[in-house]
Amino acid sequence: MAEITAGAVKELRERTGLGMMECKKALTEANGDMDLAIENMRKAGSMKAAKKAGRTAAEGIVMTKIADNGSYGVIIEVNSETDFAAREENFVGFAAKVLERVFATKETDIARLMADGMEDQRLALVQKIGENISVRRAVLVGGNGETVGSYVHSNNKIAVLVALQGGDVELARDIAMHVAATNPLVVRPEDVSADVLKKEGEIYTAQAAESGKPADIIEKMVSGRLRKYIEEVSLTEQAFVKDPDIKIGKLAKQSNATVVSFVRYMVGEGIEKAVVDFAAEVAAQAGLNR
Repeated sequence: MAEITAGAVKELRERTGLGMMECKKALTEANGDMDLAIENMRKAGSMKAAKKAGRTAAEGIVMTKIADNGSYGVIIEVNSETDFAAREENFVGFAAKVLERVFATKETDIARLMADGMEDQRLALVQKIGENISVRRAVLVGGNGETVGSYVHSNNKIAVLVALQGGDVELARDIAMHVAATNPLVVRPEDVSADVLKKEGEIYTAQAAESGKPADIIEKMVSGRLRKYIEEVSLTEQAFVKDPDIKIGKLAKQSNATVVSFVRYMVGEGIEKAVVDFAAEVAAQAGLNR
C-alpha cells in the first residue's frame, strides 16, 4: 500500500476542489494513483449527480452575448438549487463556458450542446458544489439581417434580446431594457392570439355582468377593456420606460426601424418550486422520525 502524503492530498484537493478527507479516501482506494483517484471520483460524482437530478433547480443565472456588429445574439439559462450557488465563481464560470459555446456554434439544442465534454464539466460541478445544476435553455436571435441588442438586469435574473429591422444596437438595447421592465406579451397588437382574447373577454364579461348593467353596455365595457389590454401587452403600444411621452413603436420609427422580435428570459420562470419543510428534513436526517 502506497503512503498517502499530505502533499498528495493537497494536490488532489486543489485539482478537484473537494474536501481533504474525501481526497485522502480516494487516494487510499487508488493506492496513491492520482489519475485513478480522479477517475474514481468522477465516477462517484456521476452517481451523486444522478441522485441530485431529481432535486428542483429553480435558481441560477441568465446570460447574453451579441456579435460585435449586432448581427445576432444568444441567451442562456443555467440553473442551480440555491441563489448562493448561483453566485459561486465556479458556477458562473461554467455558465460562461456554456454561453461561449452557444455563441460560437449557434447550437441551441441542449442535448447536442452538452456533448464533447460539456456534460462532464456539469457533472464535475455538481460534485464540487453539491447541488443539482442544469443547463435549461438557450436561444439564438437574429442572423437574418436584423440588428440585435441585449440587456441583462444587474443580478443576472432577467435577460432580453431584441431584434430590429434597421436602427442600431443602442436602440435595440434601450428597447431590450424596456422589455425587461415591462414584460410584454407580444410585439404588435395583431400578434395577440384569438385564444388569449377569448379568455380575457370571458373574464371581463363575467366581471361586468356583476354590475347589473344592460347587455349592450356590458358589451361596450368589455370591448373597451379588451382594447386597453391589447395596448398594455403589445410592445409597440407601450410607453417607453425612459420617456413615457413616446411609445416604443414610434421610438423605433424615429430611427427608421421596426421591432422584429424579442426574447425575455427570467430565471426559474415556469419551474414549480418544491416547498421544503426544513424541520421535517432535519428530523428525518437525524433519525427522529418514527
